[in-house]
Amino acid sequence: MEPMSDLPSALAEIVEEFTAVPERERLQLLLEFSRELPALPPRYADHPELMQPVPECQSPVFLVTEVADASTDPERTMSLFFSAPPEAPTTSGFASILHAGLDGAPAQAVVDLPEDVTSRLGLDRAVSPLRMRGMHGMLGRIKAAARTALAA
Repeated sequence: MEPMSDLPSALAEIVEEFTAVPERERLQLLLEFSRELPALPPRYADHPELMQPVPECQSPVFLVTEVADASTDPERTMSLFFSAPPEAPTTSGFASILHAGLDGAPAQAVVDLPEDVTSRLGLDRAVSPLRMRGMHGMLGRIKAAARTALAA
């Protein structure tokens, strides 16, 4: 099992939750996460044009990342918002995992996430590579937003 000390605590807990269940039950856990994706706040629900598409996903997924201003929050915590169709439970599950694991995390911790973080969930054999590519796409955009904010 991979060490979890290099992950934000909320994400480490999710990875541990996935690796604690037998492989055949991980899809069910992903489905449970898909039902927990928070609704968008009105500022994005009413203005979908403000959201960034994630074309790597097979379903229409959009996200917004906000990084706190350094003058008010030295850790530059991130807020994440996702729009994923409920009829796409895999994609919604991935978005929910990233939201639960990274929303409120410091931007530097997000930048420092290891490249293998998505494979640590143990879903590689349960979910097609094409679907996993969608999760990598979401995470890549989140990390890029964190890097951009820290560089500004």
